[in-house]
Amino acid sequence: MKFRVERDVLAEAVTWTARSLSPRPPVPVLSGLLLKAESGTVSLSSFDYETSARLEIPADIREEGTILVSGRLLADICRSLPSAPVDIETDGNKVTLTCRRSSFHLATMPEAEYPPLPALPTITGTVAGDAFAQAVSQVIIAASKDDTLPILTGVRMEIEDDLITLLATDRYRLAMREVPWKPVTPGISTSALVKAKTLNEVAKTLGGSGDINLAIADDDSRLIGFESGGRTTTSLLVDGDYPKIRSLFPDSTPIHATVQTQELVEAVRRVSLVAERNTPVRLAFTQGQLHLDAGTGEDAQASEELEAQLSGEDITVAFNPHYLVEGLSVIETKFVRFSFTTAPKPAMITAQNDIEGEDQDDYRYLVMPVRLPN
Repeated sequence: MKFRVERDVLAEAVTWTARSLSPRPPVPVLSGLLLKAESGTVSLSSFDYETSARLEIPADIREEGTILVSGRLLADICRSLPSAPVDIETDGNKVTLTCRRSSFHLATMPEAEYPPLPALPTITGTVAGDAFAQAVSQVIIAASKDDTLPILTGVRMEIEDDLITLLATDRYRLAMREVPWKPVTPGISTSALVKAKTLNEVAKTLGGSGDINLAIADDDSRLIGFESGGRTTTSLLVDGDYPKIRSLFPDSTPIHATVQTQELVEAVRRVSLVAERNTPVRLAFTQGQLHLDAGTGEDAQASEELEAQLSGEDITVAFNPHYLVEGLSVIETKFVRFSFTTAPKPAMITAQNDIEGEDQDDYRYLVMPVRLPN
């Protein structure tokens, strides 16, 4: 195999494909990237039996062929090369990379031992990449990072006709976001539990490439695929029954409070500086005002006041400041609205364009309060 390709094109492609490589592959060949040069393009592939990635880049092919080479090492080398064309050529069981005066010689792996990549399932529909990326970023904050509960490390995608609903929870908070899409089959009704890590990578790397084709297998393969801009990612779905968390959102909330989003984020961050680990920030809502404070007794204390609009009775609640800031930081509207039933019950946070406006119902964040002493 022998080909020439621009350094920036190669480095970006290798870096993207190598993202899917497992840090502890079950077999050595799965630490490699499979490069195949033919018909004016070079395809790069990675696979770890759960997640696969594949893309094609244009190249000056002088001799067709296939090689398997260490993915992380290749990515490090490509990023370090000067900005100039890169020549890649095989010589027996070695591959040589040459860029200006830099030259690297790498050992190849036996590509015959590399497992075949799963095929992308039939396309189920198309969603706008930017809208999908934003929705994912808002929801995955609530997905659990505890691998002992693998079901909660996933994001549930519920598809009903032309609407996708993303749901995630770690038992202490719950995030939900709705995003429109264009299904191939009108009236479709299905669901999938996708790894939060997979969705995060898709959002970051494919969200800016235009529309994303979404493919959910309708057989026993438990496979989901994403395709955009010549890049394809597949992943096994998380196995298990996700808890029915939609019912946790309250049907009615007699108490509502509206605050400026960015002011509240900054205030919570400041006040929580004196909060020791696992101690809450208290929020006391009264008409026209929100009082924040943290710290008790002889420890350090902090407080701050913000303007707020309250509808209903005065209420005092306490939250884990990390959970509160994460939920607020992904809201892009000027105002946020807190909806309460009672102080011990979860609070629902929604986006609001103006202080008198209606909620933006496409995103909802439910967070459990910390119980305060009477």
